[in-house]
Amino acid sequence: MSTAAGPVTPASAPAFVETREHRSWYWYDWANSAYVTTTATVLFAPYLTSVATAAACPDLADGARCAATLSVLGIPVSPGSLVAYTATVSTIISAIFLIFVGAIADRSSHPTKLFGGFAWVGAIAASLMFLVTGTNWQLGVVLFIIANICLGSSLVIYDSLLVRIAGPNDRDRVSSKGWAFGYLGGGLLLALNFALDMFGPNLGLDRGTTTRISLLSAGLWWGLFALIPILGLRHVQGSVVVVDRSAGVVKGSLAQLRHTFGELMTNYPQTKLFLLAYLFFNDGIQTVIANSSLYGIEELKFPQATVLAIFLFVQFTAFFGALLFGRVAGRIGAWRTVLYSIGIWTAIVVVAFFVPARSIVLFGALAFFIGLVLGGSQALSRSLYSQLIPMARRPSTSASIRQWSAARAGSAR
Repeated sequence: MSTAAGPVTPASAPAFVETREHRSWYWYDWANSAYVTTTATVLFAPYLTSVATAAACPDLADGARCAATLSVLGIPVSPGSLVAYTATVSTIISAIFLIFVGAIADRSSHPTKLFGGFAWVGAIAASLMFLVTGTNWQLGVVLFIIANICLGSSLVIYDSLLVRIAGPNDRDRVSSKGWAFGYLGGGLLLALNFALDMFGPNLGLDRGTTTRISLLSAGLWWGLFALIPILGLRHVQGSVVVVDRSAGVVKGSLAQLRHTFGELMTNYPQTKLFLLAYLFFNDGIQTVIANSSLYGIEELKFPQATVLAIFLFVQFTAFFGALLFGRVAGRIGAWRTVLYSIGIWTAIVVVAFFVPARSIVLFGALAFFIGLVLGGSQALSRSLYSQLIPMARRPSTSASIRQWSAARAGSAR
């Protein structure tokens, strides 16, 4: 793979110099982490499940299981499976839609404007989740899909900006710091929402109302803090790679995707192998994250307040873990660090299978190790892949970076 330069060894790497563009770029991890953590990971899955259960079984006694089903486009779906099916649908739609988002971004001289549009539409959809009440699970499904697609679309452009604002020697550090920033921002809002959940009854608010307020806060946080990277990176220019504009968005993007995969199959086996591996190990990570709150509440029988506290602990552990793994990568290389983190992930999942119900000590220990490796595995995967993009394609969003971002679009913190 002669044209894709590998990571520079620590001995030959110059000192890291943080720029204004780096500092602006970090803030979108901070901004979208509020939605990823508070909404997509912790609160929305159990809340939508409770709304769907109320619709399917309005007279269900406390502690009983709902045996009825919902009708989704004529297909019977159990309330407990609604979130999983919704996430799957949004992922499939995103995988197709993001191809064309990347094509548009490649043809845009100001990709930051497109980035901001997707970020704000997603933030509006996330804020409107406040209106999901009673038995209105349909609105929740639609808003969740829109928010996830817009999150993925904004991340397509956001991730591509990394190769334009940071050199090969700096990407591990910049990516890790951005992800750490995200854990800190997501953790801060989650702490505020945890306090609201605890003291809500003293304010005359029931659990449903505090949850809806928390969902609203995540959307507002996402939209407001997205202003910083949108304004700070507005001068970053679009692709310098020549594209055939006469082919149109659909035909041109499909031709570009076909050409890119042809190059991967023929000339860049390392890039192809990493992309394939990432699709598998990232899906495993995202499966654990997406189902962790439901697993804690439904299977391990912890109350929502305990699950919120555990996730808060994971967020701040992951902040330090992302910074730590960024420095470890500087010593032993990003690919070794990612490999070791995947090994730890595997051990965690195996142990989690045997955790008995209400075992808070074991659950907390697993949360510590998850937080430690979570940020490192995700942030370093992002920067490592950027090193494997052929040198001539690095200034562009390109079809290959779109496939990376499509895979990470469901990424949770």
